[in-house]
Amino acid sequence: MNIKDRLAAAVNDAVKLAMQKGSVPQGMIQEVQLTVPPQKQFGDFATNFAMQAAKSLKCNPRALAQTINDHLDAPFVERLEIAGPGFINFFLKNDWLYDILADIAAQGEKHGDLPTRPEKIQVEFVSANPTGPLHVGHGRGAAVGSALVNVLRAAGFKVEAEYYINDAGNQINNLAASVNARYLECLSIPCDFPDDGYHGADIIATAERIVQADGDKYCRLPTKERLALFRELALKEKIALLKEDLEKFNVHFDTWFSERTLHENGEVEKCCTELTAKGYMYEKDGAQWLKSTAFGDDKDRVVIRENGIPTYLASDIAYHQNKFERGFDTLINLWGADHHGYIKRMKAACETLGYSGGRLEVLILQMVSLYRDGELVKMSKRTGQSVTLNELIEEVGTDAARFFFIMRSIDSQLDFDLNLATERSNENPVYYVQYAHARICSIFRQMSENGITMAGNAKLPLLSSECEIDLIKKLGEYQEEIASAAHDRAPHRIARYVHELAGLFHTFYNQCRILGVDGDLQQARLVLVLAVKNTVRHTLGILGVSAPEQM
Repeated sequence: MNIKDRLAAAVNDAVKLAMQKGSVPQGMIQEVQLTVPPQKQFGDFATNFAMQAAKSLKCNPRALAQTINDHLDAPFVERLEIAGPGFINFFLKNDWLYDILADIAAQGEKHGDLPTRPEKIQVEFVSANPTGPLHVGHGRGAAVGSALVNVLRAAGFKVEAEYYINDAGNQINNLAASVNARYLECLSIPCDFPDDGYHGADIIATAERIVQADGDKYCRLPTKERLALFRELALKEKIALLKEDLEKFNVHFDTWFSERTLHENGEVEKCCTELTAKGYMYEKDGAQWLKSTAFGDDKDRVVIRENGIPTYLASDIAYHQNKFERGFDTLINLWGADHHGYIKRMKAACETLGYSGGRLEVLILQMVSLYRDGELVKMSKRTGQSVTLNELIEEVGTDAARFFFIMRSIDSQLDFDLNLATERSNENPVYYVQYAHARICSIFRQMSENGITMAGNAKLPLLSSECEIDLIKKLGEYQEEIASAAHDRAPHRIARYVHELAGLFHTFYNQCRILGVDGDLQQARLVLVLAVKNTVRHTLGILGVSAPEQM
């Protein structure tokens, strides 16, 4: 049991003891919630338990707080203070910190990994149409999604990352038509470019590669056959490029799921038949409608059009049924802000299939704006179109791009400062964190060069300065931070945590000499420094950012 849980249990026991003695009326005891105060003068932990429980226990909040103080049996508490209408601030003895540091040191590089949990989670993210390169908006989804997968795994969940390939429908037909038009243009054959075609430079490059490989031989095919051929060829190429770009961005998927297979395997038809049998689909004006209003949607939705062609919703319903049938307890989808209105109908669809809407979580990613020299960057210098993820990586690097994408909550729009992302200064958050790791690696190189080894039983109580205590406390918060980030689906908490940890380490480094001091103190500080190194590496691993040994 960690110190926070021990303290919460001690408060709970104090109330129970007070009830037994008649100091507090009998009643239900609420859960004790403890927080770390934002300022040191308010102690190590604080709780508003007395204020929350006062009504149910029919007593004055400050009087209840005093009663807790009188009955508290917690030898690790140095003192407590009652503040305001009934807040309790706890000041702990430093002994517990040394136990925490010893435990962290024993865990080594596993510090941050929580016990295994039975829940099986699937996270589906990016899932951009395979019709062109990823842009910076996809990049944010890729960085956040992969970091979320990592933090959930660290929290003990069994997690699978999935990319849903939209390889059925009009966008793929338009892709084929666009490649066909560019192919004919390359051969100086007159043609009309499709109204809904894709105008990117990548389409021209695809067509040019076809001409270089096979010349004009496809001109002799009937148009329908040529389009079918180009559809498969272009799709294969685009998916390969997507995989290559994402691997370069430290994003790895366990499964690439094809939408087309849902149609080929009859899963869309099977799903619609099932919903009709349950009474959740009905015919109106020649189309088939989902009765989604029965589950909170603002209107019913078309699933099969009048011409018999399924809508995107039909595929999405079958896809989510497929996910649940694969045994996932929870589905997490990361969608762009323009998909916000799609959430209710998708949750309603899950309900019609017999799955609780709560088992589907949809996280909405807000937009990204790029700034250079204080000016908004809208277009790529190279193509005059949207800035691609590859171009961003070329300019600022994978590490900076990932850290900047992750460090803000997905609920807020991200203003990405390209100048700051390339600075080698403490103002650049990813540089600041990586520099902390590099500094520690430098210490251990010096240690090796000087023949210094780490002793087995360091005298940790020698770590008594304010900056050392602050650093140990921060290290002790990491596992709870992992649990909270996983629970809240908030990987930005890990970026914030490691930035704060790096700041505390830099302060410690500047104030406390590590090598060349008294032998016992040197050994204690090396234990602390190694714990920081392992924790920083663990956090950067979750964020998909490298931990350089030199900078």
